[in-house]
Amino acid sequence: MKVGIVGLGLMGGSLALDIKEHALASRIVGYDRNPKHKEEALKLGLVDEVYEEFDQIKQADVIFLAIPVEGIIQALQELTDISSDTTIIDLGSTKERIIQNCPPVIRPNFVAAHPMTGTEYSGPLAAIKGLYYDKIVVLCDVEKSGTLHKERAENIFVGIGMQLVYMDAHEHDLHAAYISHLPHAISYALANTVLKQEDPKSILILAAGGFKDMSRLAKSSPAMWSDIFKQNKANLLRSLKDFKKELRIVYELIEQERWEELQEWMQNATTLHKIL
Repeated sequence: MKVGIVGLGLMGGSLALDIKEHALASRIVGYDRNPKHKEEALKLGLVDEVYEEFDQIKQADVIFLAIPVEGIIQALQELTDISSDTTIIDLGSTKERIIQNCPPVIRPNFVAAHPMTGTEYSGPLAAIKGLYYDKIVVLCDVEKSGTLHKERAENIFVGIGMQLVYMDAHEHDLHAAYISHLPHAISYALANTVLKQEDPKSILILAAGGFKDMSRLAKSSPAMWSDIFKQNKANLLRSLKDFKKELRIVYELIEQERWEELQEWMQNATTLHKIL
């Protein structure tokens, strides 16, 4: 089986490494619009061959779209002439708009997936073995995918050690807004808050684990995450509105020196990790 990967950065490159590690393909080919990424992917041995033209990827039995979510929609429009036996799997962080924009002629070929993994780094140099191992992958609206293509996707994800979860696309995007997209928005906001102070360098001298942990996500690709925010606008705004309510609560508790209530508010928050 020939696997083609569009996008040879963190997600695509790591996927290639894991597919190779578990011998799930006879050949792995790739495509990336960035010439530097093409060169690095070959040098690092992420793929066996890098195609110069996007159309060449159609020769693969399975095509993974490991690119920003707006790019996924565009790529799907360019894949309408693939064979009925070719499987397309996207790795986007949003699902509903991507599925809605999948051309009907290739909808049976298409499997909408969101691997719940990643780091704040990007590009082929960020690719690592084991990124997908023991992580959850959400498969959305699989009843609209053809049996062959659904089973191929499942076999590959299970083969690299992932746990399968099935979900409605709308439900997925709502949940993702709270547990993934909101934290990224908060991290960017935190970083900008510090940078706008009169002497941010002096402040950052004091930065310890807590700040570094919370601001880590602000290293993530702005191009990728602005696309995600755009596609999941309504759900992200809902999560931000709920977050603003909690910020208002803690602001008032501190302002009014209601220390016992503040401690209770904090105590309630600690119960989250009992669930996790």
